[in-house]
Amino acid sequence: MSKPKVATTSLAGCFGCHMSLLDIDDRILKLIDLVQFDKSPINDFKTFKGRCAVGLIEGGCANEENVHVLEAFRKHCDVLISVGDCAIMGGIPAMRNTLALDECLAEAYLHGPTVYNPERQIPNDPEIPLMLDKVYPCHEVVKIDYHLPGCPPSADTLWQALTALLTNQPLKLPYELVKYD
Repeated sequence: MSKPKVATTSLAGCFGCHMSLLDIDDRILKLIDLVQFDKSPINDFKTFKGRCAVGLIEGGCANEENVHVLEAFRKHCDVLISVGDCAIMGGIPAMRNTLALDECLAEAYLHGPTVYNPERQIPNDPEIPLMLDKVYPCHEVVKIDYHLPGCPPSADTLWQALTALLTNQPLKLPYELVKYD
């Protein structure tokens, strides 16, 4: 019998949620017994190899490429999970949402205290994904089935959520795993 596939990606975030997944320590060997990783930075597969049981999404949507990746995950994954505060609420990247996009770009590329840009040009190469007007949490772009809060969620939270979903158990996370006080 084949193992269920899990896919992961990092959008506009810091990769901390993936680091938390790796922090499950020796349980990573048990996870490898349970699943096969599909598209993921963990195995460096760039495209989906087939249908996935679970997709883990870290980070929000800050540009067009993030949206396309998120839409592909929704299309290829039976269950989609927003992992961490950036995916759920926009996180630190969403701090730019209080400014107009042109103001944000001008500060970053023209007026910032450490900017050296003698051409006074904001990058506009066609290879650079277009920025969105703001950073969107994942659930504002596609349907998300579960949310795992935290910055990042603890390794134990990720472990319990994944193993419950992959073994058809109810997803019940004790308060200790989702409290941040």
